[in-house]
Amino acid sequence: MKKVSSGNSSLLMSFVEIAIGILLLINPVGFTSGIIITLGVILIIMGIGQIVAYSCTEPDKAASDGKLTKGILLTVLGLFCAFNSKWFIVTFPAITILYGILILVTGVSKLQQAIDMARAKKEYWFVALISALLTLLVAALIIFNPFASTAVLWTFIGVALIVEAAMDIVTFIFAKK
Repeated sequence: MKKVSSGNSSLLMSFVEIAIGILLLINPVGFTSGIIITLGVILIIMGIGQIVAYSCTEPDKAASDGKLTKGILLTVLGLFCAFNSKWFIVTFPAITILYGILILVTGVSKLQQAIDMARAKKEYWFVALISALLTLLVAALIIFNPFASTAVLWTFIGVALIVEAAMDIVTFIFAKK
């Protein structure tokens, strides 16, 4: 049962990746700014919640919880994200390299899945291998060539997400056989 649930969540994640990829293709900078602003609003709400919780807590317990500090820091970070989202877009090349490293780790994980399928004599193990190799190629491109333009980079990432997710769906289908 756990394997079926895990497979369904992987399939659902693939469809989410496709949706994000499409949104990135439509308006990459706007989508990115929207995500950062949304994160900022969430952090502000969490910060205010911490501050309110601090004020409602007994003084002795409140002094040891650090909720006021957490609340102020979350609120300041949230305000920075909400009102300064363009800063993240300007500093994006460094963030891009971190994203490339994350994709590299995903590719290595997919490579193990392909090898596991080959060792288990699954008929379509090579589909998982192609997916892993494409993911590793995308990771190498991102790490070794972080694009200067955020819009171009997000468009590239959008296409990469769609292709990677489509390959994951194909792998999911053929892994059942």
